[in-house]
Amino acid sequence: MQIGRRFKQATSFQDRLSAFISGARYEANAAPGGADEYELRKKIRQAETAANIEAWASSPELQPPK
Repeated sequence: MQIGRRFKQATSFQDRLSAFISGARYEANAAPGGADEYELRKKIRQAETAANIEAWASSPELQPPK
């Protein structure tokens, strides 16, 4: 049986998403336009959606009753 390599992330998922979004926004604003900028902005929207879903899923309102 082969065991996959696992490692613990040094930063939280929210922090990594925030860092990606800010860096990608900087790149998109510096881009001249065209298909590359469109794809980058699409990835930014997807990352923002993932951040919103993660924040919603980890909110205290969704915790099971004790």
